[in-house]
Amino acid sequence: MEDLRKIIGNNLTELRKRRGLTQIELAEKFNYTDRAVSKWENGDTLPDVEILYNLCEFYGVTLDYLTHEDNGQYVKKDSGFLLWNKIVITILTTMIPWGLATILFVVSLLRGHTPLWQAFVWSVPLTSMIVLWYNRAYFKNKIVYFIFWSLFIWGVLAGTYLSLLQPDFWPLFLLGIPAEISLVLFYFFKKPIKKNNEI
Repeated sequence: MEDLRKIIGNNLTELRKRRGLTQIELAEKFNYTDRAVSKWENGDTLPDVEILYNLCEFYGVTLDYLTHEDNGQYVKKDSGFLLWNKIVITILTTMIPWGLATILFVVSLLRGHTPLWQAFVWSVPLTSMIVLWYNRAYFKNKIVYFIFWSLFIWGVLAGTYLSLLQPDFWPLFLLGIPAEISLVLFYFFKKPIKKNNEI
């Protein structure tokens, strides 16, 4: 068992270095501490099955790759293709709110009503929520989280303001300032969360 831990640790170290990541950066991506990552790479402990699976997905290798020393045959040949598929699926899904907004706008024009251009403004927070969901499922990128949470906040505020069309409601945007500060503090200054099984 000790040999297996060492093999997995060596492979995890090599994969991390190939990606140009520090232990701290990798730990942040998976909400672990850099101490936990160090223990995995030194062979002191093994990550649980779920984190091993997520690491394999992240690096584009199979579980066999992690558990063998001579592991050239275990690299996923289609990992780049799978990543591209995930990106395309994300982009296509984000088109749904914009398609619905376009339909609402055109129908309102054809019926002679006031054009529902606010639908495009509300598409921004809807798109942001879709991207945030896919980022959580596939990419786990901190910058993407930050950008799209910001877009969500300001999109909701702008949508509310423009839907009400009341000039006196401009202070509504002041709500975005503490929300934005909270986002900066949360995504750029928080420490990785310690898991129960890692010290």
